[in-house]
Amino acid sequence: MTSTPEQSTYCGYVAILGRPNVGKSTLLNHLLGQKISITSRKPQTTRHRVLGIKTEAQHQVIFVDTPGIHKSEPKAINRYMNRAATSAVNDVDAVLFVVEAGRWSDEDDHVLAQFKATKSPVILVINKIDKLEDKATLLPFIESVSDKFPFKTIVPVSALRGKQLEELEQEIHTCLPESIHFFPEDQITDRSQRFMAAEIIREKIMRQLGQEVPYAMAVEIEQMKQEGKVWHIHALILVERPGQKNIVIGKQGQKLKTIGSDARKDIETMLDSKVMLNLWVKVKGGWSDDERALRSLGYDEH
Repeated sequence: MTSTPEQSTYCGYVAILGRPNVGKSTLLNHLLGQKISITSRKPQTTRHRVLGIKTEAQHQVIFVDTPGIHKSEPKAINRYMNRAATSAVNDVDAVLFVVEAGRWSDEDDHVLAQFKATKSPVILVINKIDKLEDKATLLPFIESVSDKFPFKTIVPVSALRGKQLEELEQEIHTCLPESIHFFPEDQITDRSQRFMAAEIIREKIMRQLGQEVPYAMAVEIEQMKQEGKVWHIHALILVERPGQKNIVIGKQGQKLKTIGSDARKDIETMLDSKVMLNLWVKVKGGWSDDERALRSLGYDEH
């Protein structure tokens, strides 16, 4: 009786790059089938590199979600985000370059320039095809962008609606080298629960508040411990000016209460447990332009 050879396994890293607000984090969450990267309609919601791991049969894809690459770097945090994004191109097996259907800007050219020297295959992902008012414009758009770089392939998708994602995954699988899997098959991210809790709170602030405050705000988990079946979490929301503190707290504390309630529900889903969440708001002037303060808040190169 002859034994059948074991099936080969494939594993590799895939960086997701693009300018701010093209839907990179939404794409990652929908590819994984669950949420690990926070999303909002505001650009630069993603500040950190986050690994999302998807294991299906013999294929394990390790997605690297990155902050949006932007041309201006007015503060240390902008420089950090750009470094986090551009360094992700090194040592990956494929790059997903995400653009918005029907819109190509100078910022897209700027992102493209960051990986022109890469030896890895680059898949152009044209996202938000559901938002195109005139579907007939998609083909001319694909033709115009295909001349900009020797892309391995071009895949139009709607990350939000889950359209064409299977086709995209098949293309990604062709880029993976034969390899053992690097992570257990039930692991979906390399980030800790503490990090994820802070990110969930930050997402709720970004969704609740206007344009100015979210970019001058950071979240720090001061305490996170489990007592019996309940998690007790104490989180600090840092802002740069007293006026911003008042905005986050809101009239009679209403805004902070809504942020806390929305965040608690998502954290309970993540931890599959009851959560007692306490939020405080503190003014820490200039944190976003202070390299040392950024490191203490977890904005490091790793």
